[in-house]
Amino acid sequence: MKEFEFNERTEIFAKAVRAGKRTYFFDVRETKHGERYLTITESKKRFNNDNGKFFFEKHKIFLYNEDFEKFTKGLNGVINFIETGEKPEPDLDEDYSQDFSDIDFENLDSLKE
Repeated sequence: MKEFEFNERTEIFAKAVRAGKRTYFFDVRETKHGERYLTITESKKRFNNDNGKFFFEKHKIFLYNEDFEKFTKGLNGVINFIETGEKPEPDLDEDYSQDFSDIDFENLDSLKE
């Protein structure tokens, strides 16, 4: 019960967006130190063939205030590329020396343990 009370206390604003078979939840929350952050949750209804029941598959990201500007700039650049085919200008302030091509996103949950 404490976790529910904690979540109720920290949730500032919430918006759900239905998009086809997915629903996106945008939740503004606040840390106990008064810092606001955003959680974005994608929820998709799936069917489990083993037990014949539906379930919701969820993916969540946390976006903190100090990252809003860069995240928004990156997202807008990618959306613009999809719509127009124009690649965004590289951000000269970013260090792109690290290669992220070998990340296995399927196994990220195992890193939490």
